[in-house]
Amino acid sequence: MGFVEQVLAVARNTLLESVRQPVALVVVLIGTLLVIMSNPFAAYTMDDDNRMFVDIGLSTVFMSGAILSALLATSVLSREIENKTVLTVVSKSVPRFAFLLGKYLGVAGALTVCTAFLGVAFALVEMHGVLQTAATPMHWPVISLGLLAVLGALGAGIWCNFFYGMAFPAVFLVLGVPLLGIAYGMALMFGPDFAAQAPAKEFEGELWKAILLVLAGVLAMASVAVAASTRFGQVLTVAATLGMLLLGLLSDWIIGREVAELERLAQAGSVAVNSATLWCWKAAYAAVPNFQVFWTVDALNQGKSIPGSYIGWALAYGALVTTAALGVGTALFQRREVG
Repeated sequence: MGFVEQVLAVARNTLLESVRQPVALVVVLIGTLLVIMSNPFAAYTMDDDNRMFVDIGLSTVFMSGAILSALLATSVLSREIENKTVLTVVSKSVPRFAFLLGKYLGVAGALTVCTAFLGVAFALVEMHGVLQTAATPMHWPVISLGLLAVLGALGAGIWCNFFYGMAFPAVFLVLGVPLLGIAYGMALMFGPDFAAQAPAKEFEGELWKAILLVLAGVLAMASVAVAASTRFGQVLTVAATLGMLLLGLLSDWIIGREVAELERLAQAGSVAVNSATLWCWKAAYAAVPNFQVFWTVDALNQGKSIPGSYIGWALAYGALVTTAALGVGTALFQRREVG
């Protein structure tokens, strides 16, 4: 079996194992519930209620993906290391890098499914809009079609679990994404009172761009979680992943601001600036992943378009972060005792 076949075999098994995890279903359902509840909660602001909803809903999708990446990474990697079941794989001429890469791809596939579920649910709730006044009509196509999609996935999960022994979380999540997608597409064709309308009237292209960038950030975070799980257990992996996420979201404020100030002083010819100190700050700024790159809610709230060039640059940056994290994870895993 070649390298590619080895990676794909590990990735396929990891993907199936990940979507079967009850924790995946629990996090997705809690995240979906929070997205739905953020709609009425956003109605109590003193300014733009829809702006508040987009901020809360998109951050819920992002945080759910980050938490799930750490939980799935520990369930498919660190637990295997602790139980020594990984020895049966790496002892059969499977390189550790191929094993680690396959694990990441499997986790990334499961996270894509879960984030897509949350993203479509968020887009449906956003289409409904916040009821800012008592006279604002409810969007019945969104409510009825979304509810039918969830009930359809629920019924299929119960049916397949009872008659075919298939894992309920896997069936619910895998079928829930296309069913919700169909519900979203059909809801675009109707107004709040089921009056026919052009789908382009309700379609929010910029919102889907923001969801795509959130997915890119979640997948980059998954690489950090996989790398951390090569050495840490579940609690420390979750802590390290969320700590890196927090540091990455604040890197512009914590590190970038200091770099800008030191560069300003250096250009002014200040003798108080040491070149070694400046380069150390620059190295730290480059080493810490900047997850603010994937957060474009400000552009949405200000009605600005997200350029395609920026999306390409952000995706390339996410690929770079993933490559670096997996490289570090491979180095840590090579020296990890698994026997």
